Amino acid sequence: MLNALAFPGLGWWPLAFVGTPLILGALAGRRLGGSLLVGLAGGAAFWGVHIFWITVYLGPVPWLALGGLETVFFAVGCALIALAWRFGDRMRARAVAAVLTPLVVAALWTLREQVTSTWPYGGFSWGRLAFSQSESPVGDLVAWVGAPGLTFLIAWASALVVVAVRGRGLRRIAGGGTAVLLLGAMLLMPSFPVAVTGTTRVAAVQGDADAGLFAEYRRGEILDDHYAATEPLFGEDVDLVVWPENAADVSPLVDRGSAARLDRVTEELSAPLVVGTLTVDERERVFNSLLLWEGGRGATDQYDKIHPVPFAEYLPDREFWYPLAPDLLSLIPRDYSIGERDNVFDIDVAPGAGGGDATLSAGLAICFDIVDDALVRRMVTDGAEVILAPTNNADFGRTDESVQQLAIARIRAMETGRSVVNTSTVGTSAIIDPTGATLARLPTFEPDAMVEEVPLSTTTTPASAAGQGIELGVGVGGLAGLLLLGLATRRRAARA
Repeated sequence: MLNALAFPGLGWWPLAFVGTPLILGALAGRRLGGSLLVGLAGGAAFWGVHIFWITVYLGPVPWLALGGLETVFFAVGCALIALAWRFGDRMRARAVAAVLTPLVVAALWTLREQVTSTWPYGGFSWGRLAFSQSESPVGDLVAWVGAPGLTFLIAWASALVVVAVRGRGLRRIAGGGTAVLLLGAMLLMPSFPVAVTGTTRVAAVQGDADAGLFAEYRRGEILDDHYAATEPLFGEDVDLVVWPENAADVSPLVDRGSAARLDRVTEELSAPLVVGTLTVDERERVFNSLLLWEGGRGATDQYDKIHPVPFAEYLPDREFWYPLAPDLLSLIPRDYSIGERDNVFDIDVAPGAGGGDATLSAGLAICFDIVDDALVRRMVTDGAEVILAPTNNADFGRTDESVQQLAIARIRAMETGRSVVNTSTVGTSAIIDPTGATLARLPTFEPDAMVEEVPLSTTTTPASAAGQGIELGVGVGGLAGLLLLGLATRRRAARA
């Protein structure tokens, strides 16, 4: 429960350094059955609060299903952590155990997060410890160690606190001393320096369009709302206009009226437009797409969402799942296909106030894409200088979902050293610079626009350079450490 309150909306991030030690401490000394019960209770409390926003329109069934699945994973992870504590308690070298065991515990916590972030069906990484620290003094550590590394550091510090509280003699001294040193290092570590190569003037529009699954709106209303919110900007000097996910609810690729509206926007602002819409390919596959729209040329590039949300945007293994809940799953009558295009647009823009190239490379993340580590790494590797994150949060009303997503976007900005333009149909829309600072933010459920000089960068942060190596290293290290602790315990038992 405390860990859930560390995330937005309440956002009391220090609670992550209280809730995590309490969970880890409750596992110390437990056997398999007890650790699973602790994990089930802790997981249910966390996930039940953290993703309660699912119930707004969909009711309790999806909330219970997703929360229940994540709780099972949480409980399995807790069982492995309890095993590490038990092995560590049996080691003869107490000071070594006091240092090694917390490392293994933290690595196992991080490994569990990584597994649930990628599996099944692409995973669900919403509740990672790192994402609770978007506005904390340790948040900018993600530039050095990535989201998995920040989770590991928080879990490691928490495990050291447990050792200091429950240990005696050398174990307490070693655990407490290491905890103080680690926390001090986390607070004193300097931010990674990001070199700004220039700026680009971006207009990001929030149409206040009720674009949710259960909304009743006429065809083209969402497009009209975003056009109306953009009109007051006509004549402004901007380099790029960004509309949210599905802002063009009538595809300009097939509708001349919709195309004419987008042409007018690009002509009046003398700038290209990135706009969300639904597209259909020659094989009748439907995609959640972004178009790069240029005046007089139409769509010059397209990105199709690579990480559509399972059980929301598509129903995986439909033949198996649909008969289990036909009334609920009938709300997903068609499946969005998984995109295969690259997630970077190369956009022709005028050089910004800080100089820079006339071609802007923009990384693209439609809504849930922003939580996918691999997609974020891919766009940076492909040269993205800024991240555009159009989204549609209308299905979640005035809940914490949109601010939780914005917190993830803020972490991505610091992790990659890239500004993030997070623009939503209804909010929360904001522009974040590479340090995590908010350049502009709009009130939710109001039509408005942000016009900002957005910093650009080609800096490679240590986290970006390490890529998947951090999570692989931590995961393999956790399992190897657990094996090492087990062997040491077995050797001691054999000698006895």
